Amino acid sequence: MPPPSGATAISGPGNPQRDSEAASAIPLPDASTETRTRQNARPRRALGEMVLHAPQTLRALVRSDELWLVVLAAFVGCGSGLMVSLMTYVAQLMHQFLFRLNPGQRLSGMVEIDPIRAVAVPTLGGLAVGLLGLAVVRLWSRQVVDPIEANALHGGRMSLNDSLIVVAQTVLSNGVGASVGLEAGYTQIGSALASRFGKMFRVRRNDLRLLVGCGAAGAIAGAFNAPLTGAFYAFELVIGTYTLATLAPVAVAAIIGAAVVQALHLPGDYGGLTLQVPSRIEAVDYIAILTLGVLCALVGIAIMRAVTLTEQLFRRSGVPVWLRPAIGGLAVGGMALITPQIMSSGHAALAVGIDAPYTLSHIALLIVLKSLASAISIGSGFRGGLFFASLLLGAMLGKLFTGVLAVVTTAHAIPPVVGGLIAMSAMAVAIVGGPLTMGFLALETTGSLPLTVAVLAACIVSTLTVRRAFGYSFATWRFHLRGEVIRSAVDIGWMRSLTVGRMMRREVRTVRSDTTLAAFRRDFPLGSEQRMIVVDDHDRYAGIVLVAEAHVEFEDAKRVGDILHYSDTVLLTPMSVKKAIELFELAESDALAVVDAADSRHVIGMLTEHYALRRYSDELDRRRRDLSGE
Repeated sequence: MPPPSGATAISGPGNPQRDSEAASAIPLPDASTETRTRQNARPRRALGEMVLHAPQTLRALVRSDELWLVVLAAFVGCGSGLMVSLMTYVAQLMHQFLFRLNPGQRLSGMVEIDPIRAVAVPTLGGLAVGLLGLAVVRLWSRQVVDPIEANALHGGRMSLNDSLIVVAQTVLSNGVGASVGLEAGYTQIGSALASRFGKMFRVRRNDLRLLVGCGAAGAIAGAFNAPLTGAFYAFELVIGTYTLATLAPVAVAAIIGAAVVQALHLPGDYGGLTLQVPSRIEAVDYIAILTLGVLCALVGIAIMRAVTLTEQLFRRSGVPVWLRPAIGGLAVGGMALITPQIMSSGHAALAVGIDAPYTLSHIALLIVLKSLASAISIGSGFRGGLFFASLLLGAMLGKLFTGVLAVVTTAHAIPPVVGGLIAMSAMAVAIVGGPLTMGFLALETTGSLPLTVAVLAACIVSTLTVRRAFGYSFATWRFHLRGEVIRSAVDIGWMRSLTVGRMMRREVRTVRSDTTLAAFRRDFPLGSEQRMIVVDDHDRYAGIVLVAEAHVEFEDAKRVGDILHYSDTVLLTPMSVKKAIELFELAESDALAVVDAADSRHVIGMLTEHYALRRYSDELDRRRRDLSGE
């Protein structure tokens, strides 16, 4: 019997999540894998991290009244907006100091910069990033949890100390000119602040996950001056679902985050785009628009693969980990000699290039160089994300596509700026995810509803293409490479905490494998038991014997050990309920024995498929009620 649906999002070619998980459901799982699963399921507290709790009266108000949760979300949005402005300001100051820019100039918007600084700053900066990473690994040897992973596996629990380290690495990477964006750092610190607020008020698991989404919403809304974009970024990518119960806190956090960044208006903030777009898009143009969506998806997949390939090449090269960012910085600096537009996140390059009369050869060169610079930067060890790089690459790809289309035919040519805006969103959907997020980004950027409809069409096609051909966004692809089966931020952490050890029945009777069938029939008449667990001379699990089958006469069977079933299939206590259900289906058994370890195989209990399915369904129903606010 297959497990009930609804626990996780199923996506990918054919259904890669189900395929990958089914492949891992082997009869005798590796003990180290189960130990790692058990450790990942535990809430982790950072070394030396203390949480000060709010007064009990305030905690009671937040836990009992959703209006006060909205107030807390407003403070989260304020904190996210402050951190966005601060990070952007520091990165811009670094650009001005290291590359000798005048106030108001942006690194990626420069036509040319000092060649020596173009090469030396990313190289020496990469060395600093590598040494900082080496120190972090030795002093702070934990895997940092990002917002998606926190909400999917840890109930929204994040470490503020770990996130501050990520922020420092991200700002340093961006500040020395590496081709990475600050958006990953924005969401990391915004969500970590929200998680800290939630732990201070001791909110419930679902409320903590919601606050983490509020932190991400405030950060993205502040970064792009786009509250709707920030809100749906939280819904689609960090919370994993949209309900009326989550609307008010997320929307308030997004609005407050954008308002704080606008009020501070520090140098370096994203200024947005000022563009003239057509008031109408012809129906026949949608053929080219949908084709552009497919093209963006394929290029996005190639970029994600390129990052992984770069990491593999660096690992195989034998270069020390701390030296790799310096080599990556040297490569980026060399490409910056051709055009500085590939450096940093690319805000100014997008603002200038989306409406600039570039030649097709220059656009193609910029796409190739920016793709290589981003892949080398992340693959070599710089910290950052591909959010804004995907926007710039998409805009240039859209302009290249419309330029080539205009050469082929002039009957239904799409304006380059329209192609750029559509491809900008479609490429971001392919790499980052969130079709509605990118659709609202186009709407808040241009204010054009017809263009937004075209953007959504391209985003849907891009999403479907990536799901069928690849199955991952950049964030979930990174999780996959680490061995995590996370497809979205949908809460699956509870499945890892609902283990076989918590569900099994410990009071079990066993029988020796050398017991004769005649003695077994005498001791266990029909109707007394359905099945019995059989052990060998050393009390190790040998299999399961069915009582009804033992009462049938066999010509060649004299002992219980001759009619055993499921000898090679057992359950271990750290297994999750989902893994247990998969093993029941694989073994086609109604019950399985639970042993202490795969090597010793001493029986400590039994679990039935019926009970596991019932607990699984009860938990699913409870999570559904929590999400819907019932």
